[in-house]
Amino acid sequence: MPRKNLLKFNDLAPDLEVLDSGGRQIRLSSLWQSGPLVLAFTRHFGCPQCKEMTDELYQAQPQLAQRGLTLAIVTQGTPEQAQAFCAERAPGATCLADVERAVYAAYGLERGTPWQTLLSPRIWFSNWRLGREKGFRPEAAPKGQDTFLMSGTFVIGPDGRIRLPYYYEDIADHPPLDLLLHGLMGMDWGKPFEGAITPNE
Repeated sequence: MPRKNLLKFNDLAPDLEVLDSGGRQIRLSSLWQSGPLVLAFTRHFGCPQCKEMTDELYQAQPQLAQRGLTLAIVTQGTPEQAQAFCAERAPGATCLADVERAVYAAYGLERGTPWQTLLSPRIWFSNWRLGREKGFRPEAAPKGQDTFLMSGTFVIGPDGRIRLPYYYEDIADHPPLDLLLHGLMGMDWGKPFEGAITPNE
């Protein structure tokens, strides 16, 4: 079944209020006003692929900063849960708590199918690889978190428009770091889209 309400390139990014990991209410637009933002949504905190994704983004922050990108991680945990998760996986990163999953819904992130979340051979291989390489094992979702919720990653320009909407095919999917760093054909994430996409010189 095709997913509904998916955001497209150059759509206005939904601008909602959300809690940060300290329990303070902030508006999403405050995160992209000064420059392009990578807005990365996790699944639940027992998800091995989410731990890997968060680790990779955290380790790439110096490279993202060189490209003028900031990082914010959206979780479905409480502020306290988000704070603990990010203290372990991404200390110092901007982590957000969307307990009601309103931001997930606004960005078109819904519950995945059994194939997308459990049964795909790519997920089984990913679980095996992460267990062998990093000791990550699938764990039950903490109370209040949805095991079947899908992930997604978005790049949002300072004009508040979606530069990159990346919806995962399954939970083992994630955008290549090179795509986040260099865009489509070298597109500058910080510049408004006003015509054809051409490579940077």
